[in-house]
Amino acid sequence: MTNNQRARVVLIAAAAIIASVLSASAQSLGDLARQEAARRKDVKAPVKTFTNDNLKSVPPAAPPAAPGEPGAQPAAPTEAAQGEAAPGKPPESTETAKDEDYWRKRIGDARQARDRNAMLLEAVQTRINSLTTDFYARDDPYRRAQIGVERRNTLEELERMKADQVALEKAIADIEEEARRANVPAGWLR
Repeated sequence: MTNNQRARVVLIAAAAIIASVLSASAQSLGDLARQEAARRKDVKAPVKTFTNDNLKSVPPAAPPAAPGEPGAQPAAPTEAAQGEAAPGKPPESTETAKDEDYWRKRIGDARQARDRNAMLLEAVQTRINSLTTDFYARDDPYRRAQIGVERRNTLEELERMKADQVALEKAIADIEEEARRANVPAGWLR
């Protein structure tokens, strides 16, 4: 038997197997459809469907900080310490409780936003460089025009992001100045 004959035999056998599988699955699919139709007839009460509108929104929980890290929750007070607390004294308000955690979180969030924007600026600049290269490499005027429009839009986005970067840098400087005026130790802002 030659290679061509073997290939034909294998091909015919594969086609026969596929045809038998398809016919068997088509029969069972019809049976499944009949069974589902019968099941639907038996359902008496309407089924309640839940959507996002039915659910109340819950804000995401912050990940727990390890003890000893900035932002970690203080340990629960002992019974002796609870007995020493003044019974009629109201807790400090959030405006007056500007402790180390407050300042670390505030400056950390501002720096994180600045760094994220800087990273996005680099990505947008890379995109502009790619579009510029692609623009000059194209011979098709229609495609060049499309790339030119996309490049102009990306350049506008870059300018907006640069303005945001300046604003984020100013926000960090303002936080540092506010902390200096409030006599916050410099270590809290590192």
